Amino acid sequence: MIMARDTKLNITPPLADRIRPATIDDLVGQKHLVGDGAPLRLFFESGNFPSIIFWGPPGVGKTTLALMISNQSDYEFIRISAVESGVREVRKIIATASENLTFGLKTLLFIDEIHRFNKSQQDALLHAVERGIITLVGATTENPSFEVNSALLSRCQVYRLRPLSDEDVRELIERALSEDDIIKEKNVRIDDWEFLLQISGGDARTALNAIDLSLKIAKKDNSGITTINRDILEMALQQKTARYDKDGEAHYDTISAFIKSLRGSDPDAALFWLAKMLDAGEDAKFIARRMLIFASEDIGNADTYAITLAVSVFDAVERIGMPECRINLAQGVSYLACAAKSNASYMAIKQAETDIKRGVPRTVPMHLRNAPTKLMKNEGYGKGYKYPHDYEGHWIKENYFPENFGPVSYYRPGNFGKEESFQRRMKILWKERFKE
Repeated sequence: MIMARDTKLNITPPLADRIRPATIDDLVGQKHLVGDGAPLRLFFESGNFPSIIFWGPPGVGKTTLALMISNQSDYEFIRISAVESGVREVRKIIATASENLTFGLKTLLFIDEIHRFNKSQQDALLHAVERGIITLVGATTENPSFEVNSALLSRCQVYRLRPLSDEDVRELIERALSEDDIIKEKNVRIDDWEFLLQISGGDARTALNAIDLSLKIAKKDNSGITTINRDILEMALQQKTARYDKDGEAHYDTISAFIKSLRGSDPDAALFWLAKMLDAGEDAKFIARRMLIFASEDIGNADTYAITLAVSVFDAVERIGMPECRINLAQGVSYLACAAKSNASYMAIKQAETDIKRGVPRTVPMHLRNAPTKLMKNEGYGKGYKYPHDYEGHWIKENYFPENFGPVSYYRPGNFGKEESFQRRMKILWKERFKE
């Protein structure tokens, strides 16, 4: 058990620090990384670690894993924040690490928020990482492909941490209630698990901080129980939240109303439901994901920019977060609602999947097969294939379906937006499929 109080300074660490797991066996979630046979478990078992970048949302265990590495290895552990450190400090650390090597001591450098390091700061690390002077462990909430330069990235293993499930977060909270010395004294009871998990959004730190703050307000009743309910949580977090039903029905009803308003091309109603969800503490990324699906399912090629905008909105939500990202969401919602609609792509893949599942022939014809070797060419692979760019209009009538099956008309472009031009072209090229 981690001591609840720093006796020298008389400071009580936050709950999230007090119950931070010390070993990977105590870690909740991330089984794809720490489960039996998973890569991080193998590194912990061997005691040898490559340079690593942990990528994932807040509160899922990035810093915890770095601290575990420091506690369970023979590396000298140095921790810095990319927000507060510059090139000079990095060079001093590398010099120290070089000296450590002369005594056979390895150095592990943990950089929190490594995405905030600029190019010169990252370049200062590159040579040391490449030569093994330091083992780098970085933590980032941003996609390292965009935020870490490619040379440094190529010398690191990137492991993506996933948001914690509601079950994971509840397990952590229940562990805190039963094991933390301070909380045990208060005899805490959670009266609204659904709301607590909802505002946590898969972030363990947010959940534990909510408990910490609530206990500064909540008082024991006559029976000696300290109850944390919705009102206490809202007061502690200064977050007034619309009440979803206990069984979650209102949650699904609201997202359904939101999607149907988008589909019905009513931006005003869609914005209303968006505002309700955000006020209820709905995860902004959940909303953005649904918009991303909607852009293809209900708009498709009627407006080919819709999917691009939806991706941009999702990216903005990830990068910015609430409350500012609600503006990005509003822009996306208003555009998707006003855009021309088509479910042709969605219906096309459903029909193609139906044919695959019912077992239609699926052998690739010889003229469509790849022939990378002389032997395969001699066997007739690719023989008779007509290269469309060699013909007028960059098109030649050809059979691209499997042997003994097709052609079938799956994709039926509509009469709206960009799909109208697709329909005209397909009727010219494949007129036999578009006979009414």
